[in-house]
Amino acid sequence: MRRTVSRSLAAAAALGILTVGAAAVKALPLENRLMYITFSGPVALPGVELQAGTYAFELATPTNDSTLVRVSSKDHRIVYLTAFTLRIDRPRTLRPGQVVTLGESPRGVAAPIKAWFPEDSSEGRQFIYR
Repeated sequence: MRRTVSRSLAAAAALGILTVGAAAVKALPLENRLMYITFSGPVALPGVELQAGTYAFELATPTNDSTLVRVSSKDHRIVYLTAFTLRIDRPRTLRPGQVVTLGESPRGVAAPIKAWFPEDSSEGRQFIYR
């Protein structure tokens, strides 16, 4: 699924939330929960900063371990992160269509993605920062 994410860095830092808009473009296999998410500004994951653009978020090994998440370029040629995550319940406070939450960050620093919530799931994956 393709989602467009827009946010103001100041608002995201204050609220810790990323807002999602736009409609799904094509159906993808449900097993890996593959989603294309577009960010309007830089965001961070453990050990990597992603610039504005579209990225593929998916369960790396959905049949063996659904806590392993892979984030790659839209064309899947560059893998930015493959990491274990924690399963968490989808918060009731998430707005419809919201698929990620952000943590706070100082001005000028990419906000960390706290969790990814596949659209069709009642749970999400929380990224582990050290």
